[in-house]
Amino acid sequence: MQNNIFRILALGDIVGKAGLAALKAGLPQLKKRVGADITVVNGENASEPNGLNVEDARLIFASGADIITGGNHTLRHKDMLAFLDETRSVLRPANYPPLCPGRGCAVATCASGLRVLVVNVMGQVFMQQCDNPFVCAQTLLNEAAGSYDIAVCDIHAEATSEKQAFALAFDGRFAAVFGTHTHVPTADAQILPGGTGYITDLGMCGVRRGTVLGVEKEAIIKRFTTGVSDRFERAQAGEAVLDCALFEYDAARKICVSATQMTEII
Repeated sequence: MQNNIFRILALGDIVGKAGLAALKAGLPQLKKRVGADITVVNGENASEPNGLNVEDARLIFASGADIITGGNHTLRHKDMLAFLDETRSVLRPANYPPLCPGRGCAVATCASGLRVLVVNVMGQVFMQQCDNPFVCAQTLLNEAAGSYDIAVCDIHAEATSEKQAFALAFDGRFAAVFGTHTHVPTADAQILPGGTGYITDLGMCGVRRGTVLGVEKEAIIKRFTTGVSDRFERAQAGEAVLDCALFEYDAARKICVSATQMTEII
């Protein structure tokens, strides 16, 4: 942190082996270039056929992530169930059922000494059943009061309206709110009226060109044109990208002063 500016780097959903390779190749240099104080990566599509396994979680950390957030595929791999309980820096949505393994928030202490509360919630619109993310986030912030200096949130959701409403509901309480899940980066990085940095969706880490959300196009087109579903294959070859956003937070004024969407070509 320099001149009271704390830099939060958030990366969109990692998609398969190509996304993991791009992260390993590009994240260390990206973090250094932007001066990231904390790096949050959504890993819920990193492993095959989706979800996240322990081996890939460790690779994401080795590549430079401080916190890994999740979403609707978080529990797909059985080896993650115990790992979620054991590892505080791997999150699943906090509004999953109460008996679900793991946790939906964590406090990371950065080199500057600032304590960052990272919250992970999932939307309800067009998604699997979960508790209300608004009520859940409010409860978490209240319960964690006094244990953190800065709070950020990954809202893993389909509907743009739900993400926008969520960010506005917590404007001024989170330093940054960033959406994940759609794999398509949005062009609305901004500072909300109360000082929260926001973007509706970060995008993805993986192969974009010639794919549908990082998946080989043939099976997707077949499903749309014929109604027949084939196994989705993650794209392995082609130019990979790291979609991300950088939020600059003024720790003295307690507001976000910059929100920038970025796409790194690997």
